[in-house]
This record gives sequence, C-alpha cells and structure tokens, in this order.
Amino acid sequence: MAETINKESLIDAINYQNGSIVSKQIIKKPNGNITLFAFDKDESLTEHTSPFEAVVYMVDGEMEIKIGGNPYSVKAGEILVMPANIPHGLKATLKSKMLLTMIK
Repeated sequence: MAETINKESLIDAINYQNGSIVSKQIIKKPNGNITLFAFDKDESLTEHTSPFEAVVYMVDGEMEIKIGGNPYSVKAGEILVMPANIPHGLKATLKSKMLLTMIK
C-alpha cells in the first residue's frame, strides 16, 4: 500500500538522543535502501567510502559533509548527491535529521 510522507512526518518519525546518532530504516531492498537518521549536535561519521551512490536529503538542521576532502554545508530542505568510491564523512553542526537513499 502506498503512503505519502511529508517533511513534518519525517521529522516526527525519529527522535534525537543526547550525544548519539539514531537511525530508522524505512526501506531495505536488494537494489538499495532508505534510512532516516537523527544526529545530536557535533555527532559525526568518520570519513569512509562506499561502492554505491547515495543521496542525502536534509530534513532538519545543518551538517558539514566532506566529499573527497571538499566541505559542503547542507541545510534543511537541501539535497546532496554523494558519488560512489569517493571518501566522505559528516558532522552535525546543529541537531540534524537526514534521509539517506543508497542506490546499489
């Protein structure tokens, strides 16, 4: 059954936890997945690579995402495409929620 989801639904679908990163898997399929994340301020993911392309949609807050050493400030309502096999990492400059779509 189809379901429409708006920005407010995404914001309400996951809660912040102090000093933590919280994730909620929305869809997991062999060809990709969609995961919702909530990052407390200053939480980060260290630089890593992925063999798959990914799209970040910032639902709330702001993050600095580095791709190949280049920093991008991504704010609520913005989308960033992360290419496969390029090192990337991120840090929440504010409490932030993002929707990550990974294409395999």
